[in-house]
Amino acid sequence: MTEKFAGSFTQQEPIPEEGIKAALRVMRNGRLHRYNVVDGEEAEAALLEQEFSDYMGSKYCLAVSSGGYAIATALRAIGVRPGDKVLTNAFTLAPVPGAIAGVGAVPVFVGVTESLVIDLDDLKERIEQSGAKVLLLSHMRGHICDMDALMKICDAAGVQVIEDCAHTMGARWNGVLSGRHGVMACYSTQTYKHMNSGEGGLLISDDTEAMAKAIMMSGSYMLYARHKAAPPPEAFETLRYETPNMSGRMDNLRAAILRPQLRDLERQCAAWNARYKIVEEGLQNLPGLTLIQRPEQEAYVASSFQFLLLDWSGVAINEVVSRCAACGVELKWFGGAEPTGFTSRYDSWRYAPTTPMPTSDRVLRGIMDMRLPLTFSLDDCALISRVIRQEVSAVYQAHNAAADEVTGV
Repeated sequence: MTEKFAGSFTQQEPIPEEGIKAALRVMRNGRLHRYNVVDGEEAEAALLEQEFSDYMGSKYCLAVSSGGYAIATALRAIGVRPGDKVLTNAFTLAPVPGAIAGVGAVPVFVGVTESLVIDLDDLKERIEQSGAKVLLLSHMRGHICDMDALMKICDAAGVQVIEDCAHTMGARWNGVLSGRHGVMACYSTQTYKHMNSGEGGLLISDDTEAMAKAIMMSGSYMLYARHKAAPPPEAFETLRYETPNMSGRMDNLRAAILRPQLRDLERQCAAWNARYKIVEEGLQNLPGLTLIQRPEQEAYVASSFQFLLLDWSGVAINEVVSRCAACGVELKWFGGAEPTGFTSRYDSWRYAPTTPMPTSDRVLRGIMDMRLPLTFSLDDCALISRVIRQEVSAVYQAHNAAADEVTGV
């Protein structure tokens, strides 16, 4: 008997009651703008910055309007200029190369491995070939590469690293929080991320000049002293005359919603991983399906699930997607010829120069992706894994049988 799942893959948990109460306080006093405070009052945005900085162990933090704005600001803050080449993952989402192109720079795509992380051998070659001095590293879908090895490569080549941690807030490599390896790190608080304010972003760094520039660019005017996790006032003395205002501040309403979520982040991370492990266990040893191997050094936060259908035909993969959808399970395929919804590939972004990458293309053609919102119970996750297992198995067997008939086996 075919099982079906009736839940929603886009329904997130409600905002915590503490966040709702804090948001109501902000709405009742009307001071939503981060610099609109009364004597003795500290803005919710400034408090969030201090608390996130404390959590991350960074010197500085800036709350902004989106994760994409954080990335573009980080690129500008470390000196990326129009025409510069910037390395980035071939497996990522459109806002990453979009931020590079948005500052007038040129994305240089680096290959992906079957572990869904950046290919470090290809990175070495791309650094040599391109001469790029910046890597915008996307920890796509929460998969973290060997950060010790990556930083060794980049440090030796004089390449600055900006980390896109939209999917790795709270994750660690070798005990070090994701975002604490590069010169700057960017986080998203968009609805489907680890903290939810609808839209929003956070930028951290220990680099005094870069963060001072970022704060000026975010639209601080001359109110930078109202930040709690910012460089000292003397850092702004010259920069305040030279740095353009490209307003992208986070407001106090969103910051108020986020602060209670930050305090609960570790528990939420554990809850996501519990769901991930249930699905992973349910798909073990399934012919035709490749699970993503995660190294011991990676303490991940798995708010989504990926697996590979390596070397499957497009027809067969579309059949799996359709059959799972009929059973209520929403899978996204990153290997489709045309971008769909949130999914697209490096060759979809025609504003960026590309050349085929056969090894990476094989991996990209096989990537299947699925959200795991915390509104799913553990039993839901077990059911979802059974649905995927039954439909992948059915399609795999049918297509193998058809191939055997053609070849006469």
